Amino acid sequence: MADDGRVAVVVGATGLVGSHIVRQLLDDARVGEVVVLARRPTGVQHAKLQEHVVDFDQPAAWRQLVRGDGLFSAMGTSRSAAGGREAQYKVDHTYQLQVAEAGATSGVPAYALISSVGARLGSPSFYLRMKAELERDVAALGLRRACILRPGPLAGDREARRRGEEVTAAVLGVLPRWRALAGVRPVQGADVARAAIAAAWGEDQEPGTHIITPAEIFRLAAAA
Repeated sequence: MADDGRVAVVVGATGLVGSHIVRQLLDDARVGEVVVLARRPTGVQHAKLQEHVVDFDQPAAWRQLVRGDGLFSAMGTSRSAAGGREAQYKVDHTYQLQVAEAGATSGVPAYALISSVGARLGSPSFYLRMKAELERDVAALGLRRACILRPGPLAGDREARRRGEEVTAAVLGVLPRWRALAGVRPVQGADVARAAIAAAWGEDQEPGTHIITPAEIFRLAAAA
């Protein structure tokens, strides 16, 4: 752990939002060390960065690394990339929940989870039910401050292109910037990252679980 400055832990650092979280934390003067737990190397080189390529199926080998002043969880995959629903659930739910459990055990004071607009336990969508189950299970851990961000369609450059999402973002990107449309208006991955850091470490440090709506994501990103 760094001698001075905050210590942040990030999972999902190779994804659209997670990669921006890492970059922004590395540029943050408040941060002394960024600990990344990843399934493959990020390719990022920085004096503040401590990167660990881990097997998330072996939590005993990495859970002691989840300690510090903030935990940022942005791990995710698509069903096609994972090879089916069961494999996607393991990445999007099981791995992230295990990391959150490790953070709760070590006493991490601030946690930010990237979820999705529309997450609902009764949703007919497997993806949105999965996100809602993770939100429910994380909320039950008793983390001091847990911020669950529910962004709308994500925009930005991904390591692996998702053409369906790109088309959707292009179509919805012409919508007016009305608050009522925040949930369907595309949001840049960099802005979701700014909002996650602001939610976790901002002036409002009220304990408990907080749902950050799409409109609030836009507001936090603009103010950051």
